[in-house]
Amino acid sequence: MNRRHFLRTNVAAAAVAAAFPTIIPSSVLGENAPSKRVNLGCIGVGPQGRGDMSNFLAQPDCRVVALCDVAKRNLDEAVKMVNDAYKDTSVATHHDFADLLARKDVDAVLIATPDHWHVPLSLGAVNAGKDIYLEKPMGLDIYEDQLLRKMCRQKERIFQFGTQQRSGQQFRLACELVRNGRIGRLKQINCWCSASRPGGSTAPIDPPADLDYDLWLGPAYNKPYTLGKAYDEGGAWKTWWFNADYALGFVAGWGVHPLDIAYWGHPAMMLRGPVEVSGQGVIPTTGACNTAVAWDVNFSFAGDVRMSFRGTRNGADAMPMNDLSAWEKKYTKIVDHGTAFEGTDGWVLVDRSQIRTSPENLIEEKFTRKEDVRLIQSSNHARNFLDSVKSRQPAICPIEDAVQADILCHLSNFAIKLKRPLKWDPVKERFIGDVEANQLMIVRPLRKPPAGRQLPK
Repeated sequence: MNRRHFLRTNVAAAAVAAAFPTIIPSSVLGENAPSKRVNLGCIGVGPQGRGDMSNFLAQPDCRVVALCDVAKRNLDEAVKMVNDAYKDTSVATHHDFADLLARKDVDAVLIATPDHWHVPLSLGAVNAGKDIYLEKPMGLDIYEDQLLRKMCRQKERIFQFGTQQRSGQQFRLACELVRNGRIGRLKQINCWCSASRPGGSTAPIDPPADLDYDLWLGPAYNKPYTLGKAYDEGGAWKTWWFNADYALGFVAGWGVHPLDIAYWGHPAMMLRGPVEVSGQGVIPTTGACNTAVAWDVNFSFAGDVRMSFRGTRNGADAMPMNDLSAWEKKYTKIVDHGTAFEGTDGWVLVDRSQIRTSPENLIEEKFTRKEDVRLIQSSNHARNFLDSVKSRQPAICPIEDAVQADILCHLSNFAIKLKRPLKWDPVKERFIGDVEANQLMIVRPLRKPPAGRQLPK
């Protein structure tokens, strides 16, 4: 299976390929009981992928059996990690992802590639009968998100999104306080995270000798390689994170974390009625990086709940919409990312370093009433995924939640780019009365666009 055929088959045909039988490898589900071990294949083993993989290597009922990367330097580092962990040299390596997905001994895959490969590879994994742990964010357009959700449901695949904050005790507590009315009636959600960086070289150069650049590009536009595009090199930092050909920038790459917690704490009302979104942002016009380096986006949800989402300084000049001083004064202490819920009787702020409440004794609340909402408890994202693969029960961040969190990122990006208010129907998942915005849902063609691609119905 060559990669061009792979792309056409798994992205274009996935919407009509639902007739394929569901494949559950025998190593995952035995005759009468779950398997004792999940065999994992890892696609994309750069720094983030290796970080995720290290978590799986620590799980006694998981075995990393195959690795894939288009950069030899990444593959070499990952092989060393696996060999050191298992004290042997049995892990297989692949240059082409299609070879890994074709393996019958792989039950599940970890996908931690650049963002533009996330959905194409996930669709390939679904059709190959593999469960998926996918690094965030998800698709480069909303259509991709919807298509992957459809296929995961039809093929009954377990899906775990890489929003690891859900496996943090303080994030679960914050969301339970909100869901159970401990801060009163919710009125305002504030989210913030690091914004994209500006700059980066635009001068064409030869790709690194150890990188298969054509395969790295995959479905993206065929543009020359520039210094630092694929990874940190030559004193330059990685730019694909902040280039719209390969990612939405940190409005999604970082922003999906605080927005996912906002959704986790208030999911029902976010989907109950039309969502209004408006905002502004600063997008660089020079350099390789062309995603928002600052933004201030505002949402209005059903039930008179509002949400503000801002980007914080990340290598750019300070701008008014990067300014979080008012929030810092209100909450006393904030870091460069976080989610805060404000209600009629108090507030709760949570980030990776803290959970803080007002009044302070809210943090000691117990949930003992029968009607109290209790969220899934997970202290380890990889562990939760493996348990779900075995039990066939949804992971802590399943495909349904992942799509909704990712859509909040897309809505923010649309508001920044279109510079006008938008209205979103969360049930039909379409913009209301806005042809231009609906076209943006599927604006990114593959390098060889599939025939018949159209708006989801």
